[in-house]
Amino acid sequence: MGRDLTYAQHARAVLVLGLPLVGSQVAQMLIGITDAAMLGWYDVAALAAEVLANSMFIVLLLFGSGFAFALSPLVAEAEAQGDLTRARRLTRMAFWLSALYGVAVMPLLLKADSVLTALGQTPEVAQGAGDYLRIAGWAIFPALGVTVLRNYLAALERTRVVFWVTLAAVAVNAFGNWLLIFGNWGFPELGLRGAAISSVAVHAFSFLGLIVYVQVVMPEAELFRRIWRPDVEALAAVFKLGWPIGITVVSEVGLFAASAVMMGWLGAVPLAAHGIAMQVTSITFMVHLGLSNAATIRAGRAQGARDWLGVKRGAEVALALSAGFVVLTIALYLLLPETLVSLFLSPDDPQRTTVIAMGKVLLAAAAFFQLMDAGQVMALGLLRGVQDTQRPMLYAALSYWGIGAPMAYLLGFVLEMGGVGVWLGLASGLASAAALMMSRFWRTVLPARQAGLAA
Repeated sequence: MGRDLTYAQHARAVLVLGLPLVGSQVAQMLIGITDAAMLGWYDVAALAAEVLANSMFIVLLLFGSGFAFALSPLVAEAEAQGDLTRARRLTRMAFWLSALYGVAVMPLLLKADSVLTALGQTPEVAQGAGDYLRIAGWAIFPALGVTVLRNYLAALERTRVVFWVTLAAVAVNAFGNWLLIFGNWGFPELGLRGAAISSVAVHAFSFLGLIVYVQVVMPEAELFRRIWRPDVEALAAVFKLGWPIGITVVSEVGLFAASAVMMGWLGAVPLAAHGIAMQVTSITFMVHLGLSNAATIRAGRAQGARDWLGVKRGAEVALALSAGFVVLTIALYLLLPETLVSLFLSPDDPQRTTVIAMGKVLLAAAAFFQLMDAGQVMALGLLRGVQDTQRPMLYAALSYWGIGAPMAYLLGFVLEMGGVGVWLGLASGLASAAALMMSRFWRTVLPARQAGLAA
């Protein structure tokens, strides 16, 4: 990481590493936004089903991605210590754990309509989501593989390739949707099922692209050599750090999925408006997530070098960059809400006016919780960088499910505030998580690391 760097040097290092990560995260979100926008132009009911199905898929994907996320600090630390063999061993076992997880969750994806019906969704929306996931669910395997390779390459500070592959995937997905949703160029008009087929294809494309890069550009890594051989020590290291990360991530993402379920109780139009507002807020959140990933890698390298001043200064710089972007996004949500929401709807849709009106209100609520959301994800990134994951897992579970979900239900349904109440409830959970995790990093973990003690 480099000792005694100035704040300006830290800022440059974070941006050089973080901007391609931000770009790749934004490009990844553009894939989902493309699906939502093109389905919204095709049919609002199809959009509602995709919102619900994608929420379920993302929850399961991110839960399993904990093993991949563990690679960033582990490989960054190994790289700082010059131990490339250990970096390779850790990555191969992350592939093992991810593949086993994919096998375990496939039955849920194939029977998604039954799960969603049991959660109180309307039969029509649940059936549409089930049809989508019976096809798109198979993308869990290449999607997990992409996550492993993305975190491995990011830890080695090879972030540009991740950005370009993900950006190419956006184009592949849009083209596939254009062919299969609408039936262009003689292809069958498959609507929602066409979007599902395109999703599987784009994840497979991304995985293959990263594999080719590693094999051609980094042959010395020998990443896939003897990948079939078990490595108990490396597998245990990835599992130990990764399972709390998976639970932490799914606690937050599960809260947002639960909000989609609650919005579904209000009807297809509120659910569609929620989906649009969530897509808009998610793409701006990807900036903070990219900066958080950069903070994880920088902190992991500093920990490998035992450079605690570097950890502190790097953390301060990353947080300042994130806070600056929060100011910009709040202004965007408050000044241009109608423009943002209307991008996802056909001008001829008879429900356009209703969806836009509801989406504008939700974006105003989103402006309120942007700061909280940025704070918690940045704190998580810093804590992962110094390999502190179990206590943040507990904080996440408490904040999101002990506070966020009950408050969303209380404000949205008991106090009859509707969709905006649900979103304000989400904000309360994010605020709790941000406060607890920031306190954990600055008051407990960092001082303990500086003193050579366990936190």
